[in-house]
Amino acid sequence: MSSTFAGLALRLSIFGQSHSEAIGMTLDGLPAGLPIDLDKLQGFLNRRAPGQNDWSTPRKEEDRPEFLCGLKDGYTCGAPLTAIIHNNNTRPRDYSRLKITPRPGHADYTAEVKYGGFQDYSGGGHFSGRLTAPLCIAGGVLKQMLESKGITVDARIAAIAGIRDDSPFTASVADKRFPVVDDAVGEQMREAIQAARAEGDSVGGVIECVARGLPVGIGEPMFDGVENQIARTVFAVPAVKGLEFGAGFAAANMRGSGNNDPFTVKDGRIETLTNNAGGILGGISNGMPVVFRAAVKPTPSIAKEQQSVNLNTMRPEALSITGRHDPCIVPRAVPVIEAAAALAISDLILGESKWN
Repeated sequence: MSSTFAGLALRLSIFGQSHSEAIGMTLDGLPAGLPIDLDKLQGFLNRRAPGQNDWSTPRKEEDRPEFLCGLKDGYTCGAPLTAIIHNNNTRPRDYSRLKITPRPGHADYTAEVKYGGFQDYSGGGHFSGRLTAPLCIAGGVLKQMLESKGITVDARIAAIAGIRDDSPFTASVADKRFPVVDDAVGEQMREAIQAARAEGDSVGGVIECVARGLPVGIGEPMFDGVENQIARTVFAVPAVKGLEFGAGFAAANMRGSGNNDPFTVKDGRIETLTNNAGGILGGISNGMPVVFRAAVKPTPSIAKEQQSVNLNTMRPEALSITGRHDPCIVPRAVPVIEAAAALAISDLILGESKWN
């Protein structure tokens, strides 16, 4: 099924639509007896929640999960873990025109053709970024599981609107309202977001994610490599359009002598002097931090007039999108990327029976 991740050990199903009564997820394959800190999970979900600042949509949702099964007295009980989030602030009237006039950059047109007009188009329906909230429920649970084994997954804003934060990413920035390392650069990014909003437009950016503490030997060559599995989950995030690991595309301009990571021994442990490989060799973790960056496109819902077509008359038609939308989705997508990476890494570790 298209909305189900069927991994080596975990199976995650995400359900609901942007304006349906609720959205949710079922995560199967978790070991029994894992403690889940619900307050910590809520804090993680709050990082993604809408309506909290002037660089996100004004739509306000609590994003408070209600667990239906799989959790007993604060511990996983071995049954599939299912949770829902009620949608409380929907305005489907904002989308009535989209039935016949698809938005450029959205799945309105392709969904119309694929589902023959029966799709829910309000707020993008099942194609909406709203569905990343249940992904964050699963990812937040899995981040806690990984942290209990000394594995952390952290992300930050690396660039917005071409403005880059090139500061070394050595510690989590999850406690910041705007998750950058260099706050001065972050202020420039916020100014660019507001400038785009004022013009009825939007901007995109880059999110960098680092997983630390992975043991050597996780992953397989070819189709079940660490890169493959992370790419599979990260590309489930609707706004992601590109992905690179380690030096990424910059490696294409290097020589082998510059791209290769020399080996050394530190405190009796083999490490590399650099990390152009992004912690992965041959699809297998090498013990260094796993580093990747995801390119996030500008929010396609913009007030600036765009050309579309009327599906009834088959004639070009101007479209200005109303409603509540993020001028930049990057800040709220940071925990979503963490969630996607945590899903892939957890599945690899559990699938290879390397948990205990």
